Amino acid sequence: MTTSTQNPTVSTPVAEPRARFHWPAWGWSLIGVLAVWLCIVAVRPAQPFDPLAQALSLAPFLVLVALGQMLVITLGPGNIDVSVGTVVSMASYVSVGVGAAAGPVLGVAAGAGAGLAAGLISVIAILVLRVPPIIATLATSLIVQSTTLLLADANRASASAALRGFVNAKVLGIPVIALVVAVITVVVALVLTRTRFGLSVLAVGQSPRAAERAGIRVWRVTAITYLVSGGLAGLAGGLLAAFISPSTVLGTSYMLDSVAVVVIGGTLISGGRAVPVGAWTGALFFVLLSGLLNLVGWSVGAQNILKGVLVVAVVVVSSTATGTGRPSLARLRASLTMTPKKKRNTHA
Repeated sequence: MTTSTQNPTVSTPVAEPRARFHWPAWGWSLIGVLAVWLCIVAVRPAQPFDPLAQALSLAPFLVLVALGQMLVITLGPGNIDVSVGTVVSMASYVSVGVGAAAGPVLGVAAGAGAGLAAGLISVIAILVLRVPPIIATLATSLIVQSTTLLLADANRASASAALRGFVNAKVLGIPVIALVVAVITVVVALVLTRTRFGLSVLAVGQSPRAAERAGIRVWRVTAITYLVSGGLAGLAGGLLAAFISPSTVLGTSYMLDSVAVVVIGGTLISGGRAVPVGAWTGALFFVLLSGLLNLVGWSVGAQNILKGVLVVAVVVVSSTATGTGRPSLARLRASLTMTPKKKRNTHA
């Protein structure tokens, strides 16, 4: 009688896969910030940290506008708010006018309210009149620009000393306005990742039809997003009125710069991915880049050309990396390959 003994099976430990490092979407813009800063230091070695301090004083206003623009662009292709520049100019006059009569706090709140009113016009045009977003916000921009001219003729006041002191105040060398906008950035980031509205914005940007089938009210998400964009642009204008005197052209550069900051910061132009931290790295990059180009003697027109080239380059690179440009390329190749076949059939 033989007894068979079975060897006990020894379980071999399975090696857990190592967590791979994911390069952040705002990483390249951060490298750009450091590179431009080093170039400035090379051109002007004295006081190397002054450019960063100056950038931290100018960037928060652009970050506010860029955060609203980021939310709009995240909604998907065709969504862009071209009215933010004129809203900044209008809100500066509204803030100064109301602040002279009711105090600086109400003045800044009135500036944000004026931005909300401008955003409401865009929402009505987009959702009720079915106008494409870029055309709707362009019409809003024209209305706001006319309002700004009327306010400029009727208002010659300046921002209160208290508001100017707040905007220019610093804590340990860091501007207070930068700390306030940093808190707002954290709030926007938490809204995008922790709230139903933020997740809905990302879902609509990835696929509006799928989001609607999932029970998301796309029209409500779109309306709130454009209102937030207008409100943040108005808030930036109200604060900027105390940093720079109100002007009809105060926010002219903010439309192009806000789009450039959003794209450079890592937000997908095709929608579905928002990068709030990228608003800071992108804004600091452009502020430092403008300082460097002014230092070497570039004109404003040449600077805008460079910014446009950078935005196009980033869009091309990001679309190639994420595959968003492949469907269009596939259709183009298909149309090019179909044309010779059609010609041969016609001759036959």
